[in-house]
Amino acid sequence: MAYMHGNLAMKPNKRPEQNASAQESRKTVIRRKPLPVQEKLLYLFTVVVCVVTASVIIFRYAEIYRMNLDIRELTQRYEQLNVQIKELERKVEMLSDLNEITERRSSSGWCIRSSMTSFRWKSANRRRARR
Repeated sequence: MAYMHGNLAMKPNKRPEQNASAQESRKTVIRRKPLPVQEKLLYLFTVVVCVVTASVIIFRYAEIYRMNLDIRELTQRYEQLNVQIKELERKVEMLSDLNEITERRSSSGWCIRSSMTSFRWKSANRRRARR
């Protein structure tokens, strides 16, 4: 009979009979203990602190972005004003030129004097006397 099962050095495996009704299967259910209230409150407080911190950081980034936008707008306005100032300075130079003044005066019908007289204010004379 030993030869029927093959190798004599090995113990033959017997197949167990499967009786479903004979075996009762019991599962052990492990119930976890619920978290204590203090620990739940600690977790809630930690989450609230993280949310507040993130909100403050996002708010500050929004302020910085707005300030950068204002700086860009002010820089553009400053450049526009500089261009306008340069144009006005050129106009002042052009209008303060003596030849331009005489041309405008003659074109508008004013009489031309051959000699220019100097005119001094009285306060200018007092300043010179004090020095």
